[in-house]
Parts: sequence; structure tokens; C-alpha cells
Amino acid sequence: MFELSRRLEFSAAHRLWCDRLSDDENRRLYGPCANLHGHNYVLDVTVRGDVDPVTGMVMDLNVIAQVLDEVLFRAIDHRNLESDVPWLAGKVTTAENVVAAMWEQLRPHLGPGLHRMRLYESPQNFVDYSGPGAA
Repeated sequence: MFELSRRLEFSAAHRLWCDRLSDDENRRLYGPCANLHGHNYVLDVTVRGDVDPVTGMVMDLNVIAQVLDEVLFRAIDHRNLESDVPWLAGKVTTAENVVAAMWEQLRPHLGPGLHRMRLYESPQNFVDYSGPGAA
């Protein structure tokens, strides 16, 4: 079994804010991140599978790159995640929620081979996600 990864870099703005909380609660919980700010995100997408004996590949990296561009990059690069990305509307745009929503966008295109996603919000902060129900 092999794991093959492709990296996507993008810039986006967001703020951490929960409409169910008061303004004071949001500011206390999220601190300066309650203000609109941006990140230079890095997303690693990993597919897992056996090497095809004919092609010699787990999956064509060009296909993965094209899917990442068409499905994610065009929708999120240089955007406000709360107001410009319909599939993030109504979510608190923590790295956890963002990567889970990205998974849902990619899954129909990459199929059951989609194994793990790692989203870096900064060089120091990242989250790993392996899909709903993963142990």
C-alpha cells in the first residue's frame, strides 16, 4: 500500500466568529482571531492505494493537481472564507472545519483513495483529517 501526496498553497482571509455567541464571548474565546485576518495556507492531500501494474501509479498526480485547482483553489484563493465560499457559509472557519469541508468537496473527485488531508494555517499550526468516522 502506497501513500501519494500533492501540496496546494493558497491565501485566504477569515475570522473566527460564532453567531451563537455574544460579541464579548467571541472576543474572549477567539481573541485577535475574531478580527478579519489572513493566512498563507498549505494543504497536503494524500491518496492511498496499490500501484497499478500498467501505469505504475497509485493515481496520476496531474489528475490530483487538476482536481485541487478546479475544486478548491479557484474557490478559495484570495477569498474571504466566510462570505465568498458557499460551502463554508455558516461554519466557524477554524482549520478543523475548513479541512473537513474541503474533504467533502474533494471526496467525489478522488474517491475512496482519499486518505488524509493536512492543512497548515501557519508553519507552527496544522490539523490532520482522515474523513468522517476515521479512528
